[in-house]
Amino acid sequence: MNWYSGRVLPVVISSALLASCGSKEQQGQQQGPPPAIPVAVYKVTEEPVVGADTYPGTVVPLNEVQLLAQVTGYLTDIYVQDGQRVTKGQRLYNIDRTRYQAAYNQATAQLQVARTNYARAAQDAERYVRLGEQDAIAKQQIDIAKATQANAQSQIAAAQAGVSAAALDVRNSVIIAPLTGTIGIAQVKLGGLVSQGQTLINTVSAEEPIAVDVNIAEQDIARFLKLQQNKAAVKDSVFTLVLPGLKPYNVPGRVATVDRAVDPQTGTLRVRVQFPNPKRMLKAGMNVTMRVLNQDTGNQLVIPARAVTEQMGEFYVYVVGDSNKVAQRKVMTGTRVKDMVVVRNGLKENETIVSDGLQNLREGAVIQVGDPTKPAAAQGGKPTAAK
Repeated sequence: MNWYSGRVLPVVISSALLASCGSKEQQGQQQGPPPAIPVAVYKVTEEPVVGADTYPGTVVPLNEVQLLAQVTGYLTDIYVQDGQRVTKGQRLYNIDRTRYQAAYNQATAQLQVARTNYARAAQDAERYVRLGEQDAIAKQQIDIAKATQANAQSQIAAAQAGVSAAALDVRNSVIIAPLTGTIGIAQVKLGGLVSQGQTLINTVSAEEPIAVDVNIAEQDIARFLKLQQNKAAVKDSVFTLVLPGLKPYNVPGRVATVDRAVDPQTGTLRVRVQFPNPKRMLKAGMNVTMRVLNQDTGNQLVIPARAVTEQMGEFYVYVVGDSNKVAQRKVMTGTRVKDMVVVRNGLKENETIVSDGLQNLREGAVIQVGDPTKPAAAQGGKPTAAK
């Protein structure tokens, strides 16, 4: 009995192996080639684009003057309101001038005394010279008289300098507008004590025109220098602003100044762009965004940004070819506009690319146009030609 079982067992195992091999062959025949991958596609077309680079900027006045006290004293009069428009030469503030006026009067009196002393010394010298011609006086007396006259003349010069200094203090006690513009909020109240050369009373700045300072990278320097020489940049609206709250400021500007040197710490160069400011919307110190038109302006090839993948700093898309097979192609992208991106190089108009379902693709994969969120088996049918 045991011998019979031992003889039958190899036959049973061989039958099982044959059955297993036959099952795998049948499965292979039933599976066939890998199923097409469901994706969404996009036909590359040209569309009008306004391409712009953005730079954070700060509004700065082209002309601004700080009103520092030039004499020490109490602020006795305020002739303007904070934030008021002022014109050059307009009286703004008064500082107590009592002691400065007294010093001026004293200096004037000293000048008069010096002039009187000079007149007497001049007469003495003239008389001594005549006596000397008659040998009626010693020559030494003549020399002394001439020296006294010269000293009296120097005293006049010193007294005149004292009068000028005192007069300057009197004038400086009245603060006038150094330019036409807008005055800020006063830093000193009426009756407050101000110190010469130390106390900031207020600031006056010109608001029309005004400027925006931006920092550009070294590779953009040549571009901005060229724009500075472009007289048509204003007409072409190359430079525009976006104000806080994403409010557009569509009055175009022009490059006014390019700084002399690159900042070695940041590797950037400061550029000042001048803008008209007729409605006084731009205020000094405001943070804005400056838009600068770039090479992508005009009719450009655009594709969905989600169709682009990045590998090691380079960008690729999957292009649909014959038999619905895809090939990965390197592209150069440009300005992004909402959910679309400009393709500067690598694609041609009317080519078809995969826009959704890229995560399952590989080079040479066969695609089926459908819903990439569903598996291919659930969509059924043969691969559909991309349109």
